Amino acid sequence: MEAILDFFSKTFYGNPIGMWGLVLLIILASIVLAKVILWFTKNIFKKLTKKTKSKIDDIIIDMLEEPLAFAIIIFGVWMALKLLDLSKFGDLEKLISQAYFILIIFDLAWLLNRLFAAIIKEYLTPLVQKSETDLDDQLLPIIAKGIKVTVWVLAIIIGLNNAGYNVGALLAGMGIGGLALAMAAKDTVSNIFGGFTIFTDKPFTIKDRVKVDGIDGIVEEIGIRSTRIRTLAGRLVTVPNSKFTDNKIENVSSEPNRKVALNLGLTYDTSTDKIQKAIDILIAINKNTEATEDKTVAGFNAFDPSALNIIYIYYIKKGESNMLVQTTMNLEILKQFNENNLEFAFPTQTIFTVNDK
Repeated sequence: MEAILDFFSKTFYGNPIGMWGLVLLIILASIVLAKVILWFTKNIFKKLTKKTKSKIDDIIIDMLEEPLAFAIIIFGVWMALKLLDLSKFGDLEKLISQAYFILIIFDLAWLLNRLFAAIIKEYLTPLVQKSETDLDDQLLPIIAKGIKVTVWVLAIIIGLNNAGYNVGALLAGMGIGGLALAMAAKDTVSNIFGGFTIFTDKPFTIKDRVKVDGIDGIVEEIGIRSTRIRTLAGRLVTVPNSKFTDNKIENVSSEPNRKVALNLGLTYDTSTDKIQKAIDILIAINKNTEATEDKTVAGFNAFDPSALNIIYIYYIKKGESNMLVQTTMNLEILKQFNENNLEFAFPTQTIFTVNDK
């Protein structure tokens, strides 16, 4: 027993070995306590809050669980290290105190960001989804990111200031290097200006189908730096906003209708009455189709080399399936032309031979 006491009383880096052991136990105990709190919040408290009608308690529990566990660990480590005599290590004790304050500030920033994120998700997002305009759908992600960045910037400034650093001199130094940083980040700056252009000019909004720089798809998210487009193949493409200022944008969703032009060639033995019958049939098909606009163009417009050409133009209503409507129209044209013995022409060539005899 006396040998054990002698061992723990031996000095190691200015502190008894027993004190080092106590510090280690306190740190381990704080980690275990943090784990226990996490277990209780996930398995007991969250189940209790789910039974209530209000979402506030769910938000508070979700907001507190991980930052609180991290705070317990930080506090435990700091209290444990306070028991040690660190005078032999120079300014180590001061550095530990500064690091402790910075970590506490960062933990609070983490907690606040989780709180804002939960409020936006549970309250603001449902309200935005119910609104008729798309502007709030575009602004909400930017506001959320802006709050997040603001909280972290303030946390860095406050943390460094409390740690004893001259934040004013640091910001001044950052200002001097700002020009060089701006030059290095000119692409990012152009993307940000492109984002503002999208919000001011509104060439498209969320859920619009657009074509830009060879990309064709549906806009899912508009950010400050980039825009996410889901292509028709189902792939998600992140497009820098500068592309929308440097390239032509085709907003497919903004078209009032889709124009379809067909050239229908009839054989040269078709009579004038049958040509007029074909034109009447085409006009009637468009009139009897609900998915197309009332306006249409049908007429005998050309003597092609192997056919008498009838041009037929109709307009598919916005919101209708272009492929489905075209299929329906083409099937109806084929059906009625066959019923009325209107024959489609195909390229033919007649060769005359000369007999010298």
